[in-house]
Amino acid sequence: MFGERLKYLRKKKRFTQANLASMLNVSQQTVAKWEGGKSFPDSNLLIQLAQVFQSSLDFLLEQDNRPLESDSAGAYSSVQIPILGVVRAGYGTLAYEELLGYEQASVSSAKNYFYLQVQGDSMEPRIKDGDLALVKRQPLLENGDLGVVVYGDGEGTIKKFSRKGTSVVLQPFNPLYETVILEKYELEHLYIIGKVVETKARW
Repeated sequence: MFGERLKYLRKKKRFTQANLASMLNVSQQTVAKWEGGKSFPDSNLLIQLAQVFQSSLDFLLEQDNRPLESDSAGAYSSVQIPILGVVRAGYGTLAYEELLGYEQASVSSAKNYFYLQVQGDSMEPRIKDGDLALVKRQPLLENGDLGVVVYGDGEGTIKKFSRKGTSVVLQPFNPLYETVILEKYELEHLYIIGKVVETKARW
């Protein structure tokens, strides 16, 4: 969403919210509300934001669906990304790293990404059986990230990730599925494969 893209661009420039607010002649609280999705800048401020970050309005307004993972805003190329296997959007299946083909994606560095094909309905209605999930390889996830994780005896799954105290919560979107909470020794067998940055339907 807009707030996430604004925060992403601000951090890439290493601006604080106060720095950005001063440039735009608004309050820090205003910038915080934009990033938190509680308010939205007017058209004049949007233009100023695009100028400050040397970005396009399409990128800021999400009309451009590229992942937010580039060394410079807008520096992407369309490349072939391998589909390495199948991850079940539910519990009870392994994530196999088996080459199933290739799919186009616009990313900054192809080696940092791979696709996984989703099976199951635990992430419906947002992610459906057969969709492709574009995953950025990374060992850590932040609260609210959609991640690909392996836990327990090697079960692979896509779930919304969060930490509550010393526990990790794996949340499905489908209310018919139970939330998994991993604690204590269970966390020793939790492996974060990466972050899902976008999904697409495969026809």
